[in-house]
Amino acid sequence: MSNRWVLSEYDITSPYQQPAPFLKAAKLHGLSVTHTRMFGGRRDGVELLTVQNGDFSFTTIPTRGMGIHQAKCGETRIGWDSPVEGPVHPQYVPLAEPSGLGWLDGMDELIVRCGLESNGAPEFDAETGRLKYGLHGRIANQPAEDVVVELSDEGEICISGEVRETRFLCYNVALKTEIRTKSGEKGFRIRDRIVNRAAQESTAQMLYHINLGAPILGEGASVVCPVTQLCPRNDHAAKDLDTWSTYKGPTAGYDEQVYFMQLAADASGDTCALLKNASGDQGVSVHFNVKQLPYFIVWKNTAAEADGYVTGLEPATNFPNPRSFEEKNDRTLKIAPEATYEIDLGLQFHADAASVEAIESKITGLTAGQDATVHTTPQAAWCS
Repeated sequence: MSNRWVLSEYDITSPYQQPAPFLKAAKLHGLSVTHTRMFGGRRDGVELLTVQNGDFSFTTIPTRGMGIHQAKCGETRIGWDSPVEGPVHPQYVPLAEPSGLGWLDGMDELIVRCGLESNGAPEFDAETGRLKYGLHGRIANQPAEDVVVELSDEGEICISGEVRETRFLCYNVALKTEIRTKSGEKGFRIRDRIVNRAAQESTAQMLYHINLGAPILGEGASVVCPVTQLCPRNDHAAKDLDTWSTYKGPTAGYDEQVYFMQLAADASGDTCALLKNASGDQGVSVHFNVKQLPYFIVWKNTAAEADGYVTGLEPATNFPNPRSFEEKNDRTLKIAPEATYEIDLGLQFHADAASVEAIESKITGLTAGQDATVHTTPQAAWCS
């Protein structure tokens, strides 16, 4: 049994048009959901769904591919301060801008999906110079269809929707997503299904750009993950290879550094990575399965606060190189007609030292007895 709230059946301009049975059932479990629509500027028309689960909350954006805008636990913000100051409506994000970097005009989420046709660096036609694939793909700037909020009798909220990436004669793939949280949980879980809606085989890529800033990110913060193989993306990243897992404070003029890796996992393929603050009493962990997302990227952008002080923990089906490079190295998904590729992802907040220590111990246990292979230079098969 569950209570359902179908957004399309209610007044989208009001946060209060929830069906009474849903609202009553949610309160029984200490939960609430607020639906709002933003007005003015580049945010105009953006719809938000905010789930309050005790002292933990998060906001998803149906207008922007069902990404997660920010989360919060008590007074601790889980997200970052982007100079973009979104969420920006997709109509103001110029994905086809000739440089291929138009995607950045909308980047300010905690979790933004990159894909589906491509998820990496811009790529241009060798003969004409025209843009073939823009940075990080289109899925994050497509609005969701059929958005439904459900509450189970056990006190679990599920927000579901479908995001379609379709171009006549070119591409026809959809993302069906469910975002879940249980009463009392300090986090949420995502199940994505990439569905090939075409009558022939399609390819796809997916990367979860999980962006974290202050207060968890700061001078002395560190990322903990069960690395089995690691290499710097370029020579600039290689210069600081010895400190790849630790962070500086905000630094004006900092040039981003990126590290590609593969992680150890348990017998089921489950693994996780942790960002913890300098004192080790707060952190955020990201949970995924290496059979679904076999690659992991750490993006360090510890620029000045005004320029976007942030790091990215990024599980992916491939590395974020130009699409043709990844295809050449057999890192694109091949999905049969009407077939589905499933991905599970979770994010959890750790509010004290004991919780941080417990998840860190779990992570280090995954590599017990294993030595990581650390490449001191970019690898030809990994880095374009």
